[in-house]
Amino acid sequence: MKIGIVCYPTFGGSGVVATELGIALANRGHEVHFITYKQPVRLALLNNNIHFHEVHVPKYPLFHYQPYELALSSKLVDMVKLHKIELLHVHYAIPHAYAGYMAKQMLLEEGINLPMITTLHGTDITLVGNHPFYKPAVTFSINKSDIVTSVSQSLKSDTIRLFDVTNDIHVIPNFIDAKKYTVKQFTDCQRSLMAKEDERIITHVSNFRKVKRITDVVKIFNRIQKKIPAKLLMVGEGPEREKAEKLCDELGIGEKVVFLGNSSEVDKILCFSDLFLLPSETESFGLAALEAMINSVPVISSNTGGIPEVNVDGVSGYLSNVGDTKEMAKNALQILEDNDVLNEFKKNAREIALKFDIDNIVPLYEELYQKAFELV
Repeated sequence: MKIGIVCYPTFGGSGVVATELGIALANRGHEVHFITYKQPVRLALLNNNIHFHEVHVPKYPLFHYQPYELALSSKLVDMVKLHKIELLHVHYAIPHAYAGYMAKQMLLEEGINLPMITTLHGTDITLVGNHPFYKPAVTFSINKSDIVTSVSQSLKSDTIRLFDVTNDIHVIPNFIDAKKYTVKQFTDCQRSLMAKEDERIITHVSNFRKVKRITDVVKIFNRIQKKIPAKLLMVGEGPEREKAEKLCDELGIGEKVVFLGNSSEVDKILCFSDLFLLPSETESFGLAALEAMINSVPVISSNTGGIPEVNVDGVSGYLSNVGDTKEMAKNALQILEDNDVLNEFKKNAREIALKFDIDNIVPLYEELYQKAFELV
């Protein structure tokens, strides 16, 4: 099957999922074409089954904002015709589903009926997509897609609640490639690089947006470090970083918190982590939690959105109400203070993560691809 994938090529969850899905599909013998404005960050190597096509947006003084969706639609049409792409899978509603629909209509004029799958990932629905400026276009794009999927039951419920959806929505969760984590892959996994021997290492990974509640991460850690020796690793970049750094200084814990910025070595960082903090305002799924869990790192998180579908309370970690940093810290200490308890949570975290192995999830997409061909 020749599949076109449209996604954001960034560190964000939707781009990571789309890229990993494309790589997995290519490994299963499909020909995959990534079509976006930059090579996705997880797409390290191209091969005979993986291709990347860059979308160029010409700059004209007439346009205050350059029309990316127009350039994307045109590029999609050209690539479908040139490479005989049989199916389009767009990730994130804005602007990809809209651009995909326009490409479908242009191709229909030439007698090509291209099936389109749209995968909803989160803020494209709950935040950006629900804005009055975009809501009509997002609703239209969802309903005009041949098949729609969401990454969690929670996101499906939000979509139905927020939009006048007439299309069915299939829940296919995000996934992890367990084969990459069968053994500790870093022989130089030296905790001494980041912390003292008696210190617990606590980690947070995100894009540091307001919804991630970065200052809550700092507040939770502050309570933890008062009880036990600990170090906090903050991985990522975003608008809330400066506020978090300032709070660390105010609390006098600056020397115990390391801001690492964006990193392509997240798995190596998780290799020597003891606990993962995810106190988000909302998460459509909680991919960061899953990546921690497959590395045998238990998770302290909020109980919002799709996180409870990943992090099992009292088993792989603990769930608390959004903003309850006191309870989150208490639960964290319950895990960290006893080695036997910590090891049990580590084991449980990995076992639950294995349920989301890519080999269990990718066939679900392949089944929907076949269904899409039957619908057009």
